[in-house]
Amino acid sequence: MAETKRDYYEVLGVNKGADEAEIKKAYRALAKKYHPDANPGDKEAEKKFKEASEAYAVLSDPDKRRQYDQFGHAAFDGGSGGFGSGFDFTGADFSDIFGDIFGDLFGAGRTRSGGSGNGPMKGANIRTSVRITFEESVTGVDKEIELTLKDPCNNCKGTGARPGTSPETCSKCGGKGQVVYTQQSLFGMVRNVSSCPDCHGSGKVVKDKCPECHGSGYISSRKKIQVTIPAGIDNGQSVRIREKGEPGVNGGPRGDLLVEVVIQRHPIFQRNDMDVYSTAPISFAVAALGGEIFIDTVDGKVIYEVKAGTQTDTRVRLKGKGMPSLRNKQVRGDHYVTLVVQVPDRLSNEAKELLREFDKASGDTLNAVEQQSDGKDKKKKGFWNK
Repeated sequence: MAETKRDYYEVLGVNKGADEAEIKKAYRALAKKYHPDANPGDKEAEKKFKEASEAYAVLSDPDKRRQYDQFGHAAFDGGSGGFGSGFDFTGADFSDIFGDIFGDLFGAGRTRSGGSGNGPMKGANIRTSVRITFEESVTGVDKEIELTLKDPCNNCKGTGARPGTSPETCSKCGGKGQVVYTQQSLFGMVRNVSSCPDCHGSGKVVKDKCPECHGSGYISSRKKIQVTIPAGIDNGQSVRIREKGEPGVNGGPRGDLLVEVVIQRHPIFQRNDMDVYSTAPISFAVAALGGEIFIDTVDGKVIYEVKAGTQTDTRVRLKGKGMPSLRNKQVRGDHYVTLVVQVPDRLSNEAKELLREFDKASGDTLNAVEQQSDGKDKKKKGFWNK
């Protein structure tokens, strides 16, 4: 029995009113996920890849899409077969999509869609990191970092060629910065475009190299950069500094500098999103009778009124004493404090006697054993073990 085909719009996960860009975006994601080169030997992935490709071949072609919307799959059943059996892919343009996919899978150079390879392109981003204290993440801080950056060579003005000479047009790509190649795929030969390996997309090659930069067009040097770390930043988040990355190509802008923030552990505080957590010790007397204690917060010590009869591991909330929001430092999280009753491990004889007197006065002999008339032991529960 022939396999029932799924609706093409359902296959790509788009609605029937989707435009060309939405259809291409949906297919690109599916093709990258199920491409056979990314799933070697996986027959199910290959099947889904072919199914998505057939759907894209129809829905990306205005005439075929019109026929499909009117007649459904019957529009293409006249001997053309179905996916996996010789479907007619004529008219479908897979080149730019497969160029992106092969670049992601194998690291091939890619160019901007719709433009020539030797046009202005933004430089690559640079990543680095900086360490700050927990307290600095609360208040924000300015840090100075040092790293190696490239600048255009003053000797050749960034051309890479010896002064008095000029770069020549690349013979491999004819100055276009791109090379076109074909590759055998499930659909036959597919045309792909990639950055020229000889000129790296610039369209120019340097025959007589500048002695200062050795033909690169850039000189590297150590530089100090000021980084403003905003209040409320969390561990692992990054600060972006515009146009402090690698130089652009062919007059394009510099890339960005991304500074990852590493926050040192704090001996008292732990953080979860905008909330802060800690523990605070309290004495027997304060737990039983209540009273004021000092609690350490990110803003310093605060006074807190402990209620009489507070049990150990009671959690209290200090509203607005947590971390500030990155978007608005006037908005704060909360600070949750776990109160832990401290049991003294060294008592003087006088203190011991006073505790015994307290037990008697409160009718509370902790875990004391009373001998009942029937000879069985019975534990008497009182204040201390509630």
